[in-house]
Amino acid sequence: MKLKIAAAVAVLVLAVAGFFVFTQKPAAPDVTFSTLQGQSFRTADLRGKVVLVNFWATTCTSCIKEMPALKATQERFEARGYRTVAVAMDYDPPAQVAAFVERSALPFTFVLDRDGSIARGFEGVRLTPTSYVLDRRGQIVQKILGEPDFDKLHGLLEQLLAEPA
Repeated sequence: MKLKIAAAVAVLVLAVAGFFVFTQKPAAPDVTFSTLQGQSFRTADLRGKVVLVNFWATTCTSCIKEMPALKATQERFEARGYRTVAVAMDYDPPAQVAAFVERSALPFTFVLDRDGSIARGFEGVRLTPTSYVLDRRGQIVQKILGEPDFDKLHGLLEQLLAEPA
C-alpha cells in the first residue's frame, strides 16, 4: 500500500514538473535595437506591449509581399498595445533599407541589424521572413517561418492583447 502511494505521489510530482517545463515560454533575448534614425531601445523596453519582431530583407520577395498585411495588422491592433519591429538583416545595405522604408511609408519601427547581433540573439536567424510574437511579459509565444497565416496571427494577437501585462 505504501509503495502504491509513493508511486502515485511520484507520478503526480513528475506530471506537475512536466507541466511547468513544457508550458513555460522562453524570454525574448536581451538585445539592443537601433532605428534608422539612430535611436536605440532594448527588448525590455517592449514589455507591456504585444510585439511582432519581423526579420526581413529588401531582396526577399516574400518579405516585401507580406508588408501590406503587416501594415494592416499594425493598424488594426496598434491602439490596443501592439507593435511591429521590422529588423533589416545585416547583409541588407542600410541605404537600400532606408530607401525602401521611405518609399513604402509603413507604420512600423524599422531597425538595422548592422552586426547581426539581433539575429544571433533570436536563435541565429538567417532566413527571411522569420517572425517572433512576444507577449506583454516579453516572452516568445510563437516563431513563424515564412509569411504568417494572418488569420491565425490575428487570433493569437486577440488572445494576447486580452491578457494583462
